[in-house]
Amino acid sequence: MENFALIALAIIIGYVLQKLDIFPKETPNILNKFIIYISLPAIIFLQVPKLNFSLDILIPAVIAWIVMLLSALLVLGISKFLNWNKEITGSLLLVAILTNSSIMGIPIINAYIGEEALPFVLIYDQLGSFLALAIYGAFITAFYSSNSNLSFKLIVQKIVTFPSFLALLIALLFIGQTFPPVIINILSTFANTLVPIALVAVGLQLQFKLPKHDITPLSIALIIKLAIAPLIAYIAISLFGWNNLAGQVSIFEAGMAPMITAGAMASMAGLAPRLSVAIVGYGILISFLSTGIIFKLII
Repeated sequence: MENFALIALAIIIGYVLQKLDIFPKETPNILNKFIIYISLPAIIFLQVPKLNFSLDILIPAVIAWIVMLLSALLVLGISKFLNWNKEITGSLLLVAILTNSSIMGIPIINAYIGEEALPFVLIYDQLGSFLALAIYGAFITAFYSSNSNLSFKLIVQKIVTFPSFLALLIALLFIGQTFPPVIINILSTFANTLVPIALVAVGLQLQFKLPKHDITPLSIALIIKLAIAPLIAYIAISLFGWNNLAGQVSIFEAGMAPMITAGAMASMAGLAPRLSVAIVGYGILISFLSTGIIFKLII
């Protein structure tokens, strides 16, 4: 209960600060950079070494890519059927596909399952969501936006220089090892900043205004992201017989709210900016209910 109170309060604080216009407009970007460069690498170094080398390590990454691939095909099929324009299609191929696996995933899964689930959350996030953001996200913005000039070289450069991805590669070398208490304490201090800072940043970016003609794509995007995606994950887990902690985490992650960075990417690329931001905002709110339903069904 305490974790959920923290999540709600932090988001409300961020939203109120946004409305009061107390902080500069670039504050969410600064907070997100703190998370990316400090908080998330710290939690990766703290949690990933606790993993054991086994097939379980790969389960979240495999499920993440299966869910994203099938969800993207579904969006393309619906887009063709409803004759959506290029901007709406590109928007949903980002915000209805990429999941908020760390900023929302870490506090929510920690609240429902516990700290033992966090290593699998990080695998889903780094080998699934992050790689998809860097590779798939860059491709979508390049293909559907006329003002993008991303190259393959730039995409690769973004992946190999991303702080949390580098932290994951290094942390994997320490699997099975135990750090000295002083290092654990330092890492814990920085890792504990992730949840409150991330959720305040979420509140600072929440937007809910939406014209009527965007209601249909918004509704479809949220149904795909919050209902169909975890269902795909559940079916895949059942088919492969991965009914364990890694599988449960993967289902949870698949049903998380849309990725905030995906919404920002869509907006910057001119892919239905207002719709993209609204999908992220409404998705975050509805995900509090939908993840609770997922928990009741799979645990």
